[in-house]
Order: sequence, then structure tokens, then C-alpha cells
Amino acid sequence: MKKYYKLLIPGLLLIGNLTLAQTTLKKFNPGKIWPDNNGVHINAHGGGILYNNGTYYWFGEHKVEGDAGNRAQVGVHCYSSKDLYNWKDEGIALSVSSDPTNDIAKGCILERPKVIYNKKTRKYVMWFHLELLGKGYSAARAGVAISDNVTGPYRFLKSYRPNPGKLPFYPAGTPESEKVNVANPANKSDGFFCRDMPGGQMARDMTVFVDNDGKAYHVFSSEENFTLDIAELTDDYTSHTGKFVRVYIGHQTEAPALFKRHGIYYMIGSGCTGWAPNAARWFTAKSIWGPWTYKGNPCKGNESEITYGGQSTHVLPVEGKKDAFIFIADKWVPKNAIDGRYLWLPIEFNGDDISINWRDSWSLNDFKK
Repeated sequence: MKKYYKLLIPGLLLIGNLTLAQTTLKKFNPGKIWPDNNGVHINAHGGGILYNNGTYYWFGEHKVEGDAGNRAQVGVHCYSSKDLYNWKDEGIALSVSSDPTNDIAKGCILERPKVIYNKKTRKYVMWFHLELLGKGYSAARAGVAISDNVTGPYRFLKSYRPNPGKLPFYPAGTPESEKVNVANPANKSDGFFCRDMPGGQMARDMTVFVDNDGKAYHVFSSEENFTLDIAELTDDYTSHTGKFVRVYIGHQTEAPALFKRHGIYYMIGSGCTGWAPNAARWFTAKSIWGPWTYKGNPCKGNESEITYGGQSTHVLPVEGKKDAFIFIADKWVPKNAIDGRYLWLPIEFNGDDISINWRDSWSLNDFKK
């Protein structure tokens, strides 16, 4: 990793960052090099954060120097922190397999890993978007792995397309015109749904969310990204129950991030423009099952139309602070993915509405107590 980092930036800048790593950080600096305890830029892209027993754990895609593709050469990296500014390298939590026939074979596409803790089984459960080796983006599967320890190693269980043979759940009052007509699909998105129904729905960009009652949900782009599915997980968090809803049907949406405040569910996502940034979008609902309401772009000001150059991946509630949520996005660098930067910005509330504004530097003290 140190060799990779030296190739990434000039030597003098490296020295500056190593010095910074030896000093306790007290600010977030969105879009800048973010050194870990070894002075190496954090390598956890498209990731999510789990708070567990007083410590935050950041899981993300481990990228390789000079790799212009999106192939998983190593696996999922894990870091830990007590304060969210300073991160310790905990190593690789989930390793790809050297067996080319394995679902998570080296060279597969393994994206957006998220970890949740199951209090009943006392297992840590990792979900991720998986594309099989050599298949491009055609597999569109969800993958799951478990561990007894938060930092791993995680054991891969399976990958599949969720909810085969199942129709969506419809909240009370849903008009018949909004329900899928399997015999005669009404639009392109419904057509993709019906096409995939026997083998399960496509599952690409994703997140997971655990509600206050302990129920867990898998949120993912489906139907060639023309909808988002919110799907209930089983009690052990390792499979789907078959109950799910479709959100923002007919609009290509990816990069979902879901959180809850004052009994209202919020979801932030993005449009689909490849590696190029676009405007974020947000939704709200009073029930996880909807109906979900599209609310527009939460970002404000200069470059808000491209989410300040980034794309959503996670929203983090800050432990011990009221109404403190951090919008976490990745600024992708497709020509050299290891150089991807992280955009962490505070979410601001006006009643039940949210906004995200750019800040060159900020701290947790900016949140109200």
C-alpha cells in the first residue's frame, strides 16, 4: 500500500500527509487525501459505516493502484475509529477467492459493501452488489457474508437475485393502475420486472438499513436501474422474505442511502450517468413500505447539480448527538480508482426538509448538541 501511495502523489505531498497522520485530526476535509494511522489514503470506496460498542467501523471496496477498471482484486477493507476523523487500518474483512469458479473470484465486481449486526444471532452480516467474473454487469446479484467478529474475516455465504416469483407489496390505497400487470406490462420498467420475475430481480447499487424494531431491509437498484426495491430481510439478515416495494418506478436511480429521523424515512440517491457525477435526489415516506415521495435535489449552491463531484453511498447517524447525520459520498476516479476521494458533509434540517451544502472543512461541533 505504501508503494501504491507513493505512486499516487508526489513525494513532498506524501511527507506532508505522513506528518498529518501523526497529528490527531479534528476536522473533515471533503475531497482531500484522508490518511489512516499509517499515513496511507483510506481505501474503502463505495462503503458504509457500522457503529458497534463505542467504535465506528468503515467497510468499503479495496482498490488497486493503476487499475482503471472496477474489478475486485483484493476484497473489502475495514477501518475503525472512535471519533470519525482518525481511522485505524483493520485489514481486509472479506477476501476475494483465488478459485475462478467461486462467485467472489478475484476479478469479479464487488461493490458497495455494508455491514449490519444481528443481535439475535450475534453475527455481523455483510451485503454487497456482485457481478460474476467475466460477466460484465449482467449478473446483477446480491451477495452476503457473515462473521463472528466485526473486523472479520467474513465468510461468503451465497449470491443470488432477490425475491424470485414474488410480486411487490402494495400499501393500502395503491391504485390498480400502479400495480404490475404480469400479462400486459404497462411500461418499460414493468417489462423488466416481469422478464426477471422467475429468476429474481436484478440487484445492483445497494444499501442495508436496520429499523428501530430490529427489522432489516435491503435497498437496491433493480429493473435495469429503472426502480429501487426496498426488500425485507429474514430475521437472521441473510436472506429475503419475499416482501418488497418498488420506489420511483420508471426513473433510473442508483447509489441509495437510507436513514430515519423523527419517524420519517429518508432516502438519498443519484441518477445513472456511469462514473460521471449528476444531481442527487431525495425521497421521504412515513412507512418503510411507502408511499415514497420524490423531493428533488438536496444539494445547494455551486456544483450542486453534480453533487459536488460525488455520488451518495451512505448516511451516518452520529452517536450521542441529536439530529446529527452525515451525508457520505464518493468522488470516483475511474482512471485510477485508488485515488477516489470521500465527501463527508453535514445534513441540515428545516422542519422535515433536508439540504446539503458544500464545506471546505468542518467538524462535529458544527452539529447542535
